[in-house]
Amino acid sequence: MFNLNFKAMLGSKIDLFGNEWLDVVFDQKNKTYGAYALRRDSSLNTAKALFIAGTLFILLFLSPKIIHLIKGNNTDEFVSDRKTEVTIQPPPAVNPEMPPPAAVEPPPARENQIKFPPPIVVEDDKVIDVEPVQIKDLAIANPGQKTLAGEEDGTLVVISTPGEGPKNANVVEDNTVYGVFEPLETQPTYPGGMDKFYNYLSKAIRYPAMAQEQGVQGKVFLSFIIEKNGTLTDIKIERKLGYGTDEEAVRVLKASPRWIPGIQNGKPVRVKYNIPISFALSQ
Repeated sequence: MFNLNFKAMLGSKIDLFGNEWLDVVFDQKNKTYGAYALRRDSSLNTAKALFIAGTLFILLFLSPKIIHLIKGNNTDEFVSDRKTEVTIQPPPAVNPEMPPPAAVEPPPARENQIKFPPPIVVEDDKVIDVEPVQIKDLAIANPGQKTLAGEEDGTLVVISTPGEGPKNANVVEDNTVYGVFEPLETQPTYPGGMDKFYNYLSKAIRYPAMAQEQGVQGKVFLSFIIEKNGTLTDIKIERKLGYGTDEEAVRVLKASPRWIPGIQNGKPVRVKYNIPISFALSQ
């Protein structure tokens, strides 16, 4: 039966966008089933959904303009065209009978002063030939903006001789302990370089018997201060290895030759240094 109905549907002129084809598909079937109702009303539901979505989109798109138009009608209530005039008090009247204040002249200097204004760059045709100040004139007078004769009761411009500081002042030494990574003019180093220092360690270290018996190997980390005279002080063990290796590391550092100290501002300074000393058994 379905084949006959399908052939009849193909042979007839049925609008696929209409609801006639539903009757052919659901012929002799239960049309109260939900699929028949859904397909029958699908076009109407689609049209309703498109209409509602389009309306919401238009309202959402035009809502800022609508709000702006609504608020724009009430702007006259808040905008005021009133102008405020500010009155400025006039300056006091000038009394023609009162003379202007006299210019305050600086007190006369005790030393002679010769006119020595700063040079001004001008064009060649505007240059005025003026005899320049001679060196011999500056030997008996100070340079200034104009030539003045000194007076005995005048004020001394220079009270003390420039360059003289407090005499017999105590010299303050720089005892700051600098880190090896701080910027110094010259970093401290072992005479001949660090290779020479490790060569010294390899020859000076005596492997402790207890460490040899237990097969202990590793590194002892130490810190010390290189003094201004190159000696090593304040030797501390930062990380121990044990079995007599720590004491041996301290011993070889105390017996180390003097280092070349660090230099800051042209003077030797104290510098803290960290170094590991390795203990390894020969195979």
